[in-house]
Amino acid sequence: MTDSFSNLSLAPTLARAVAEMGYESMTPIQAQAIPVVLTGQDVMGAAQTGTGKTAAFSLPLLQRLLKHENPSTSPARHPVRALVLLPTRELADQVAQQIKLYAKYTQLRSAVVFGGMDMKPQTLELKKGVEILVATPGRLLDHIEAKNAVLNQVEYVVLDEADRMLDIGFLPDLQRILSFLPKQRTTLLFSATFSPEIKRLAGSYLQNPITIEVARPNETAATVEQRFYAAQDDDKRRVIRKVLTERGIKQAFIFVNSKLGCGRLARSLEREGLRTAALHGDKSQDERLKALEAFKQGEVDLLVCTDVAARGLDIKDVPAVFNFDVPFNAEDYVHRIGRTGRAGASGLAVTLVSPSDTRLVGDIEKLIKKKLDVETVQLDSRPQASEDRPRGRASEGRHREHDPRDVLDAPQERRGGFRPAPVNRDPFFQKPYEPSASETAPSWEPSGPKTVRSAISANIKPKRKVAALFKSGE
Repeated sequence: MTDSFSNLSLAPTLARAVAEMGYESMTPIQAQAIPVVLTGQDVMGAAQTGTGKTAAFSLPLLQRLLKHENPSTSPARHPVRALVLLPTRELADQVAQQIKLYAKYTQLRSAVVFGGMDMKPQTLELKKGVEILVATPGRLLDHIEAKNAVLNQVEYVVLDEADRMLDIGFLPDLQRILSFLPKQRTTLLFSATFSPEIKRLAGSYLQNPITIEVARPNETAATVEQRFYAAQDDDKRRVIRKVLTERGIKQAFIFVNSKLGCGRLARSLEREGLRTAALHGDKSQDERLKALEAFKQGEVDLLVCTDVAARGLDIKDVPAVFNFDVPFNAEDYVHRIGRTGRAGASGLAVTLVSPSDTRLVGDIEKLIKKKLDVETVQLDSRPQASEDRPRGRASEGRHREHDPRDVLDAPQERRGGFRPAPVNRDPFFQKPYEPSASETAPSWEPSGPKTVRSAISANIKPKRKVAALFKSGE
């Protein structure tokens, strides 16, 4: 079986684009999947993330769709022929960009639709007609209901990162979308991990699929060095800085389990002088795309993110991944560390383990079938960073000139500016109180003999005596 793109029978327009992108040798998943997809068979592919799955399904699809390319400007001549479904917005945008690069010398049109963006520009693009539609399930259903997308001529369907789509609850949406498609079609399912749910999905919608496994399911990439360090929550940032310094790492992903923790960690690292950006689900789509672009351009050193970015993001030459929190789902560990060591490059994956993470580490060991050694890290005994100390009071480690808050902490004799007036030390005011012998009663008290007050107030009327109707028996 060939392992060179030059030996594939690709059309000259596709071969030219592939050559310009610098592709020479195929990865194992590409070498096995491309010839099968070219024959029009259903495929169920399993490979670690970062092994080139996008090209494995995009190039053969484009090759088979070339028979439909035409220069017509009529939307009717450009119906949707291939549908690619992905779980996250970032991954959809990334795959769409790759497909555009592969098809730039052809007359095939492609478009991408995902949530978090205005539907009007997407609608205008769909109305012009596209052959390849890349989408997330939720936004695609919006366009289907608005009759912007007609899928009755789809010939190829790709479910990429299918297990992630099931994890985040897209199964009902997938079932609705697939009900709009023709029964006669080619379906391709790609995933880094296989689960019983994935196998049931494949059994329902794939017809006699060819199973392609380039590695044992749920296995981590051999190019990634995995290290586990024991660290208390308060020491995790110091461990990250120590590893970055000792290894000379310039860029890295840092994964956390919650959106709140993502924002807090990004702000803390920013205060420590590291160029940091946060990426999580509460960010607007524009903010998420800007953060990714800044990371790709080298304007950001550390990208702190939740698992929304753990699937499929292809950013070249990222040397390291840090798991600030051990993931709750063991399969997410495989996808997180797949952000480094991509396309045959080497990478480092560091997981910080607190005492409460023992069970989660055990789940990872069961999944990847490998014993993990948790190492200890020797940290320098130094005072806590000034950013972690309470604000509003000056600390001794702060090197600021003329900080007005320093006056509050300085001894009184060292404070400048206003000084209180000296206290009068008259001995008369130091003597205890002594009552005078000739002290007279106050003028508001009566001088005559005191009268004994009645127990009943004069303002309260006494009860009237009435005759009793009955006498109590004695």
